[in-house]
Amino acid sequence: MSNNDDWLRRSQAAVWHPCTQMRHHSDRAAPGYLPLIPIARGEGAWLYDFDGRRFLDGISSWWTNLFGHANPRINAALHQQLDTLEHAMLAGFTHPPVVELSERLAALTDHSLGHAFYASDGASATEIALKMSFHYWRNAGRPQKSEFLCLAGSYHGETVGALAVTDVALFKEAYAPLVRHAAHVLPSPDARLATPDEAPAAVARRAATALAEHLARHGERTAALILEPLVQGAAGMVMYDPEYLRQARALCDAHAVHLICDEIAVGFGRTGTFFAHEQADIRPDLLCLSKGISGGYLPLSVVLCSDAIYAAFLDDSVARAFLHSHSYTGNPLACRAALATLDIFEQDQILAANQGKAQAIATALAPLAAHPQVSHLRQRGMIAAFDVRTDDPHFSRRFYRAALAREALLRPIGNTVYLMPPYIVSTAEIDHLAQAAYGALTEALAGR
Repeated sequence: MSNNDDWLRRSQAAVWHPCTQMRHHSDRAAPGYLPLIPIARGEGAWLYDFDGRRFLDGISSWWTNLFGHANPRINAALHQQLDTLEHAMLAGFTHPPVVELSERLAALTDHSLGHAFYASDGASATEIALKMSFHYWRNAGRPQKSEFLCLAGSYHGETVGALAVTDVALFKEAYAPLVRHAAHVLPSPDARLATPDEAPAAVARRAATALAEHLARHGERTAALILEPLVQGAAGMVMYDPEYLRQARALCDAHAVHLICDEIAVGFGRTGTFFAHEQADIRPDLLCLSKGISGGYLPLSVVLCSDAIYAAFLDDSVARAFLHSHSYTGNPLACRAALATLDIFEQDQILAANQGKAQAIATALAPLAAHPQVSHLRQRGMIAAFDVRTDDPHFSRRFYRAALAREALLRPIGNTVYLMPPYIVSTAEIDHLAQAAYGALTEALAGR
């Protein structure tokens, strides 16, 4: 029995994996079989199993890993922090890593979002932002502003609060009886909805018109609009024009509605700018960050808020304070990993370097545009995606298996294949991902 087999057996007996029908891991002969791969180690853009096989991490381990696995600089920072302070509660105490990280994140927003509130994961961050907005309006004497707006196809996490502004049927319907029905779903500015003679900006303006109409009727009851700037991840890497963000910002200002930018998936350079909303030359009232914030090392999320929101909670009454906590808030190790991640951005001029890598991705994927079953080949910065026309309900898992056989970790969202590699990926590795994607597509469509 190989090491792989041993770890696989033990995992299946003891571990319940997320977003997974565990039965799919058990029957290797089934068309919907989902391989479970025990990972022994990571190095750079590659993951290695116990049998010596390797897989190029084309999705950054669910969009978290920015600078490769076992990155020497992040490792060194964590070793240093581990010898100094592993954890201290953030209620009544503070520590250098959380202070320094908060200062640097504020500076990256030109100090327009100068206060950082920490949690551990993305869903918690979006729930915090929703609670902050609701509580702000209550403290401001406008408790009727208690409803929220989100976009069609939106995904903001799987806590009960985050599900209230999630429009992915799989998640939305499973827990519907538990979810507060105070969110309204508005049309997405999805560029794929354009008519033959329509530009993406026109689609954005159409969607913004629907937002304007809703706010004209219900602005007095609306607390906030929450959206994923430029790319809606779980909807299948939906991409849209920055014009929607500009329009949304103006409309939210006109109707005294908060704009929440959920950049959990798209922040930290994924779309070509450090924050996606920068491409519209706007700032939100609340900004949610996670995933890549610690370079893929440790759970960490943060909500950045404006001075106006922060000030509304300052009072002698604890009831007017913001009420949300967990024991590992602002963990020093996670914050130190985040600081090391920001150091790499600055020292290696990552945003400039990624322009060349984004072009390499575009070049490598270009042949797919001619494939008869491929549509809407699209890209925003380091995120590329295409849709596959097929009725096969097992397509995504067939593709995943076929990509693994070609030493590539590529896991479609439904019929959407996407690439989101770590920033340390080489041109040769990009070519490898593209070739694996094309080969896996051919095999999956053949029903193997």
